[in-house]
Amino acid sequence: MISSKKKTDKPSKNPILSFFGKTLVQQIFLALIFTVLMYFIVGSSMAPERITIKVGDLAPDDIRSTKEIVDEITTEKLKQEAMKNVEPRHRVETAVQVKIKNDISKFFIILKEIRNIEEETLANKTSILEQESNIGLSKEDYNIALTMTDDIISTLENNINDMVSQVMSIGIKEEELEYEKQSIARNFEELEHLPEEAKILGVNIIGKTIKPNRFLDVETTIQKRKEAAEQVAPVIIKEGQIIVEKRQPIDERIYSLVKKTGLLKETEGPDYKLIFGTLTIILILEGLIISYLFIFDKKVFYDVKLLVVLAIIILSTVAISKGIYRISEYLMPIAIATMLISILINPKLAILANLVTSIFIATITANDMNTMIVLLIGGTVGTFAIINTHQRYNILLTGLLVSSVNVCTIGALGFIHGVEIKEILYTSIYGALSGLFSGILAIGSLPLWEYLFDILTPLKLLELSNPNQPLLKRLLVETPGTYHHSIIVGNLSEAAAEGVGGNPLIARVGAYYHDVGKLKRPFFFKENQFNGENPHDKINPSLSTLIITNHTKDGDELAQKYKLPSAIRDIIKQHHGQTLVAYFYHKALNSENGDTVKAESFRYDGPKPQTKEAAIVMLADSVEAATRAMPDPSKGKIEGLVRQIIKDKLNDGQLDECGLTLKDLNTIANAFVTVLLGIFHERIEYPKLDLAELKGDN
Repeated sequence: MISSKKKTDKPSKNPILSFFGKTLVQQIFLALIFTVLMYFIVGSSMAPERITIKVGDLAPDDIRSTKEIVDEITTEKLKQEAMKNVEPRHRVETAVQVKIKNDISKFFIILKEIRNIEEETLANKTSILEQESNIGLSKEDYNIALTMTDDIISTLENNINDMVSQVMSIGIKEEELEYEKQSIARNFEELEHLPEEAKILGVNIIGKTIKPNRFLDVETTIQKRKEAAEQVAPVIIKEGQIIVEKRQPIDERIYSLVKKTGLLKETEGPDYKLIFGTLTIILILEGLIISYLFIFDKKVFYDVKLLVVLAIIILSTVAISKGIYRISEYLMPIAIATMLISILINPKLAILANLVTSIFIATITANDMNTMIVLLIGGTVGTFAIINTHQRYNILLTGLLVSSVNVCTIGALGFIHGVEIKEILYTSIYGALSGLFSGILAIGSLPLWEYLFDILTPLKLLELSNPNQPLLKRLLVETPGTYHHSIIVGNLSEAAAEGVGGNPLIARVGAYYHDVGKLKRPFFFKENQFNGENPHDKINPSLSTLIITNHTKDGDELAQKYKLPSAIRDIIKQHHGQTLVAYFYHKALNSENGDTVKAESFRYDGPKPQTKEAAIVMLADSVEAATRAMPDPSKGKIEGLVRQIIKDKLNDGQLDECGLTLKDLNTIANAFVTVLLGIFHERIEYPKLDLAELKGDN
């Protein structure tokens, strides 16, 4: 490897740090939540009913209280209502008013001192007051203040203090601030002894200094609410009073009251054997998935986001199946889990998830072996059929294939057990609907999974590569040179990614969008300068470098605006790493202040490429630009240039964090040369023919 600095979420090798690692804590928490939720889904299916009545049942007869009891639920509701009726209490902070008055007093002291400076002009006094003032007023306000007479200033100060005292003594809430400012402005308008300019100045001074000083008193409010709750008398159910009438539904309140009376028939306690057995099965199946991921797929094991997706899919599939089981056990759409896991994570994990989910569902169906066989076969077929799916309609076709296999499996099992043809046909319909529903649900929910968890599927990548995508269309129309450059970079990147085991689709789509930041200032980039004018000739190299390097930031902003996935945004940000803008750096070195030029000022901000795909796009970007500028390209020149560019990036440390090996770099170079030779191949020169003369000869 070139470097082992690649960022990862894996816990530290130190066992103590590993135990307390953030990822490990998240994994444990997720496993705990999964276990609890799965227990509540499947555990209730195993537990027999232990009581005579439960919430939701209808009362078998009138139930009367055998003793005087407190209706705690109703009492609590009354307490909550009493607490809600208590108005929030507020307190007035006197320190705020004191500070405001001090600020105003300080301003008038400064004003009077500057007014007494005789040797300065009004303009200079205004500038001095503007610098010395502790209140941010406009220059016009300062002029007004300096030109007023001492009597007007004194009157204005007194009026301001009076109004501040009047308003602040009552207190101002945050939401009342603007209203109070308007009220003060109206009060000033009513003052007849002040000139208009002084009124405006007074309004502006108060507007700049007045602040909220009335705040919510949390402790007092809580105390008052507690007092209100304590004053609520408990609701008493008298002995012999009817708690619930016959045929009326049992809710939580009635259930708790009946339990208090001692009339409720309860079990002797929890069935610990049932709880232990259910949890053991859940933990064993959960352990199978964890062990598989830890041994065979550490990438998913350390990716908490994918683990959450896996857990949600399995839990929701089991929960949906539990609800549908009342209609038919063959209608349960297990294939939706395998299709989604195969697309969003990987097909190998989908096979194991299918087995685990089928076992969970089997507990709901009282361990019906026929149902489990149908689920296992149908889910497995869904996994195999969905691999390498590049069109969304293929998901529906996969659902139809699962339907066909379900029908065949149900029919075969029916024949084995001697079931009547009519019954086989009846259950086969449910099996067919199961596959169809799985396909429809997978198509409908896939965009939601992609968006919520920022998962980049092949289907999403192909959609992003469509030229009709708004951002690509803008790139084509507004920056045609950049667009065609990106297309060639995409071809180079895809070929190189295939050779080094990267993701060709991510590399190609990332290349398509890597230069979208040039949309902000298209004519500052050579490929979009069609009239021969170069704006960089009129500005200094530092500014040119800033414009050039900012296109990665601009591209990231556009990517966020158009909601591009994070993997594509990473390529946009990383495709230049921290490389030097050599042209403008050398231009700056040859300028008058060349001795003070620092190379760090002419580098991109980074970060360096963190993935193979980002590094490949970086190399392809540089190679395409360099070969396009090459005169008389030949195989030898192209290959030499490609290898030199890769060598320069390697020596500059730009490939330290991407995980590429020297062998990978050689493979990338060969892939680039092959693609470029296809672009810059030699063409024969067509002879000039006089078509009119040829026509005459005929």
